[in-house]
Amino acid sequence: MASSNRYTALIIIPCLNEEAHIGSLLAQLAVKTDPEKFKIIVADGGSQDRTRKIVEKFSSEHPNIVLFDNPYKIQSWAVNLCVSEFGDEADYLIRIDAHCEYPDDYCAQLIQEAKATNADSVAVSMDTVGLRTFQKSNAAAQNSKLGNGGAKHRSIVSGQWVDHGHHALMTISAFCDVGGYDVAFKANEDAELDYRLSAAGYRIWLTSKTRCTYYPRQTVTSLFRQYQNYGFGRAQNLIKHCVVPKARQMLPVTILPIVLLSTLAVFHWAAIIPLMVWMAVCLSYGFYLAYQHRDWSISLAGLSAMTMHLAWSIGFWRQMVVAATKPGD
Repeated sequence: MASSNRYTALIIIPCLNEEAHIGSLLAQLAVKTDPEKFKIIVADGGSQDRTRKIVEKFSSEHPNIVLFDNPYKIQSWAVNLCVSEFGDEADYLIRIDAHCEYPDDYCAQLIQEAKATNADSVAVSMDTVGLRTFQKSNAAAQNSKLGNGGAKHRSIVSGQWVDHGHHALMTISAFCDVGGYDVAFKANEDAELDYRLSAAGYRIWLTSKTRCTYYPRQTVTSLFRQYQNYGFGRAQNLIKHCVVPKARQMLPVTILPIVLLSTLAVFHWAAIIPLMVWMAVCLSYGFYLAYQHRDWSISLAGLSAMTMHLAWSIGFWRQMVVAATKPGD
């Protein structure tokens, strides 16, 4: 592509059945980003709702908005395919999630931070927000140390160099140099890529200049499935790179063993003590959060945290067992 038509960044939006959100997101991006600097690519994984029609309408009105097919459905494939197809047209990629909300100057701030710090990747903090009772409890849990273990990208107050954060911007050269996302990862692909970026000498800046708003799952089932995938992905990362879970991740690792240990209570009552302690801590913390925020609708945050811990642990150990029993090549 001629330099006169070169974009500053590709805005890549992986999506699947996002008719409730994609229209408002594209409307915001179309107005708040410079069409000469940003190419917006919606990588659709085969939506069965009105998502594609909505994107096609915007594409017909805005030449810099493109609908792109992602036959593999998952997000890691979406970003990799878009970079492979359009990567020579820009210097940066910006990853946008269709079900999040962003400040109007989000993309501009990311570019500014990348240039100011000379970072190869710029990560952001997330504000998790719930609209209904269970979703609000999920948000409260995920915003708390009980739910996120004190992860920096949940509680940053000033910009700093990190080894991992919520993906926002990356130089296309760094992304391609390390091979992009590992598409074997359906979850935790961002942490796995950050490991390879750091190992290759690239630097990740966690900015405090902008952030995104995330809306968590609205049901126990969907929350459980999400965190089971997170645990599965974390175990994949451990196996691939021999990366031991951090201290904040060790608690959920122990939960499945604690639950299994409790089944031995039929032989001795003491076997159930660790389970009761974990449940009491989580449930009490939920009530503490409700009191702290003066909002009793989030008193179920302890139940949300328990769901997250158990699901993460099941996913983690499931992958460890699968890896241990898989025949050698």
